[in-house]
Amino acid sequence: TRTGGPAMAAPEETLRRRKAGNSGPEPETPPESGRDPTGCPARLRTGTFWLTRIVLLRALAFIYFVAFLVALHQNKQLIGDRGLLPCRAYLESVRRYFRGRGGWDAVSYAPTVLWLLDWSHMNANLDALALLGLGVSSFVLVTGCANVVLMATLWVLYMSLVNVGQIWYSFGWESQLLETGFLGIFLCPLWTLSRLPTGTPPSQIVLWGFRWLIFRIMLGAGLIKIRGDRCWRDLTCMDFHYETQPVPNPMAYLLHQSPWWAHRFETLSNHFLELVVPFFIFLGRRLCILHGALQILFQVVLVISGNLSFLNWLTMVPSVACFDDATLGFLFPSAPGGLKDRVRKMQEEAARGARPTLRYGCVVRQAVHVALGILVAWLSVPVVLNLLSPTQVMNTSFNSLRIVNTYGAFGSITKERTEVILQGTASPNASAPDAVWEDYGFKCKPGDPGRRPCLISPYHYRLDWLMWFAAFQTYEHNEWIIHLAGKLLANDREAVSLLAFNPFKDRAPPRWVRGEHYRYKFSRLGGRHAAAGRWWVRKRIGPYFPPLSLRDLEGYFRSRDWPLPELE
Repeated sequence: TRTGGPAMAAPEETLRRRKAGNSGPEPETPPESGRDPTGCPARLRTGTFWLTRIVLLRALAFIYFVAFLVALHQNKQLIGDRGLLPCRAYLESVRRYFRGRGGWDAVSYAPTVLWLLDWSHMNANLDALALLGLGVSSFVLVTGCANVVLMATLWVLYMSLVNVGQIWYSFGWESQLLETGFLGIFLCPLWTLSRLPTGTPPSQIVLWGFRWLIFRIMLGAGLIKIRGDRCWRDLTCMDFHYETQPVPNPMAYLLHQSPWWAHRFETLSNHFLELVVPFFIFLGRRLCILHGALQILFQVVLVISGNLSFLNWLTMVPSVACFDDATLGFLFPSAPGGLKDRVRKMQEEAARGARPTLRYGCVVRQAVHVALGILVAWLSVPVVLNLLSPTQVMNTSFNSLRIVNTYGAFGSITKERTEVILQGTASPNASAPDAVWEDYGFKCKPGDPGRRPCLISPYHYRLDWLMWFAAFQTYEHNEWIIHLAGKLLANDREAVSLLAFNPFKDRAPPRWVRGEHYRYKFSRLGGRHAAAGRWWVRKRIGPYFPPLSLRDLEGYFRSRDWPLPELE
């Protein structure tokens, strides 16, 4: 039969070779380079991090790209020449405060390259920083190549924005991006632009810096919860979180409807992932890999369940340092000459004892990494003391460069959701019973009960996020909201661009603007409000700030050196 042919041919071939005088043993044919004896692609060895560096740098570049994109689209309206909180006024106040102690004190208090630029065109300055950051981060993201110069440029550019961003940049993920980006500088060669710079292997000190970062992020988040709101201890926080988080998404609406036992399981899982899993980092390679996988999965779940800016995406980045090349090899093709194949050859050379010549630059690089390790350890002292303290504070920086910081999230959970709804009217008399008040609509925060919650992560609307905080404070604590009201009275183009709906578009500006306070709840799935197409049920609480006209605000604006809005 045909199936027996090849099997019978083998002895005949062997006999023919022996008759030809080849009586010695037939030497084995070496396997093809990059493949094991069975013909399958050879596996990468453990313990190297060449591919890890590529993945980590690309992930970090992606976060930088999003952050600079947000800056380009929103900074002019928020901190520009005619922004809600102009950064020029902020820098002038810093300079006045330190006038008697020299310029360096002011620069060290608020490190930013804007000190070196012309303040008469602040909008152009802010756009230039954002565009340069977008360009550099795009290059690293696309190519996977980076060096110290590029990564340091990204760090300096973003630090320059954070340190003049005031309340708009006052959240933990800004410091977290700066700390992550600072470590990323030392992951790269000084000048070389190559995905596999063979002369500069990834430093173990830097990799442990990333692991130390994710350890503090997760443990800090877990401890602030246990020490904070009682609902974290009685496992009821998730009964409220999906509804009251800053900017819910459609999945949050569905998750809020889950049964009570599901919310208890979610809270317990959160405690396990934040209080127990972080210690896996120090328990060997396999548990370190398990830690990285669990934390990335956890962050993916958080991304699905809410719009928390780029926080969760950013938290995945240091987790990548838990994986070596053998773990991440599946992300790269096995083609000959590819990155994976080149790493395998480098591993084989190292296994044979081949070591690159130790050059002067390598010695300097190692010394710099040791200095970095000492610096991070020294700056970690107050951070560790804060973690151990019963009065732990979260999202705090102990130095203006934000190299090592404290972290945490949702130490307390609001039990009900309130919203500030801005309204305008064209009526000459704000108190007239027949005055028609029309709602302004924001891009993402809840407003119209029939509008579906947005899905924007990792992008971030800074104004919408601050409106959440303003809703459980007063307008006296948030002067910028009165500035916004004044700009709406003039149909200011920049301010209106921050909104999704302007009821006075292509019309005369409103004569009056007011803030109304509402309580919001998710509609019940299957209930009459949901059947009517409403995602939210809202009830008016009362006024947030009274009706205001441009004439009412003239003195208020002058006292704060804000330019008076000009009618569009």
